[in-house]
Amino acid sequence: PKPPSPQDQADTAMIRYTLRCEADHRFDSWFQSVEAYERLHGAGMVACSVCGSTRVEKALMAPSVVSARTEEAAPGGALATPHSEIEAALAKLRAHVESHSNYVGDDFATQARAMHEGAMPERPIHGEARPEEARALLEDGVPVLPLPFLNPRKTN
Repeated sequence: PKPPSPQDQADTAMIRYTLRCEADHRFDSWFQSVEAYERLHGAGMVACSVCGSTRVEKALMAPSVVSARTEEAAPGGALATPHSEIEAALAKLRAHVESHSNYVGDDFATQARAMHEGAMPERPIHGEARPEEARALLEDGVPVLPLPFLNPRKTN
């Protein structure tokens, strides 16, 4: 096999930014290039992985050197380490929700309504609903509430 060309290598290079939202949540995200970050940020498509805010800025970054000992002490690496008590509580809540309910994606409103009406067996679920769908569920007495975090599939 022939070695990758410089262009092929450039096409697969990624850049990591440490980002901070208006609520001072800090998180890392990878982008294909500086231009890709600027384009996504300008379109409001870069969101906080903790609260979902799109008011995000690059945070001051320091080079990070991870030794084998540091990596062993924090399984999952620096991205898995909460930076505050609130982030730790949100991570714990997310883990509980994800381990004790089924993710139903965009079908959340349909399934929540069907369970409420007795058309399907009740079970704990979480998923996505448009604001108007959530409002209609609440108006019809379906017990739902928003989660204070985004689905990891929806984050950068």
